[in-house]
Amino acid sequence: MDYSNHPETLGVRAGSAHTEFGENSEAIFLTSSFVYTSAAQAAARFSGQEPGNIYSRFTNPTVTMFQDKLAALEGAEFCVATSSGMSAILACVMGLCSAGDHIVASRSIFGTSVQLFGNILKRWGLETTFVSLTDEAEWAAAVRPNTKLFFVETPSNPLTEVCDIAALAALAKKSGALLAVDNCFCTPALQKPIDLGADIIIHSATKYIDGQGRCLGGAVLGRKDVLEPVYGFLRTAGPTMSAFNAWVFLKGLETLSLRMEAHSRNALALAQWLEGQPQVERVYYPGLPSHPQYALAMRQQKAGGGIVSFDVKGGRDGAWKLIDATRMVSITANLGDAKSTITHPATTTHSRVTPEARAAAGIGDGLVRVAVGLEHIDDIKADLERGLKG
Repeated sequence: MDYSNHPETLGVRAGSAHTEFGENSEAIFLTSSFVYTSAAQAAARFSGQEPGNIYSRFTNPTVTMFQDKLAALEGAEFCVATSSGMSAILACVMGLCSAGDHIVASRSIFGTSVQLFGNILKRWGLETTFVSLTDEAEWAAAVRPNTKLFFVETPSNPLTEVCDIAALAALAKKSGALLAVDNCFCTPALQKPIDLGADIIIHSATKYIDGQGRCLGGAVLGRKDVLEPVYGFLRTAGPTMSAFNAWVFLKGLETLSLRMEAHSRNALALAQWLEGQPQVERVYYPGLPSHPQYALAMRQQKAGGGIVSFDVKGGRDGAWKLIDATRMVSITANLGDAKSTITHPATTTHSRVTPEARAAAGIGDGLVRVAVGLEHIDDIKADLERGLKG
């Protein structure tokens, strides 16, 4: 069905399908397989001559509705839903790359992503060069004849660095590579990488797409011809999104635009407040004029997003004391929740990254990351102030 391009409407209406019962809320199809009217129809489905559902490892109506809705929001032709954000990255690489290929990735990415690119994929003959997210000259210098993929997070985890997506997309195209952008921090409510030239979008649906910390899921989006091998990998290897989780994410997408506006509003207010606290050495937030890529972020994002990181005095001891003194904010490494969360990246999300790699990425022992939730901003400030005073 044809809807407007307004994200508020797409989040509510796009991708919805109705059965003969005429339900208003999308149905959950909790079934492993689907029945055919004849052996001939089964053969036609398996061969691809007839469209339709076959087996929920790779075809399920609820998952399809989620894929269609998210694709509409991102302005993408095709979406492959997966069991988690990390399985989305894995499916993307395994579908598009082979042994002997080369990847260029930002060193400012999630710690588990660093492990995947730097250790696990290396064992299978895929080599990754890590470069500065913001230094385009490093990207250009890292390109090889066998470079197949550029991979970035923007804004990055946890320092909210921002890269010029259009510039990297142009370099990737010139190099014969594909640009994949992890859009987890912004979501399509705030940023649309395909409109800026990216080939592929990666999501951890676990985060803002869900919005309430309930389910794991991921997605890979882009042109259908580009992602057919990714879908083929999912069909064979099976890192599949469950129908129930897809239904939860469908409900999350309905309120995504409203929530991202509220997260961003709270985060900006918190970042501004933190800049005035004597115990805070530096604040990292794309919506602050003090952010190195503030002008760029405001061009390619609708708002700064919900993640605020900051360095506190006293190194790890100072950071841990602040975190332990909170009483409302949840101490957990997850983000994108309605509840504000707080974590110490050096000993949680990036604990498996070597100290040298953490230092190169700018992740110090005094760094604290807050995923700003939907509580009243005065209550969030009061809880952090308790820790800062401590």
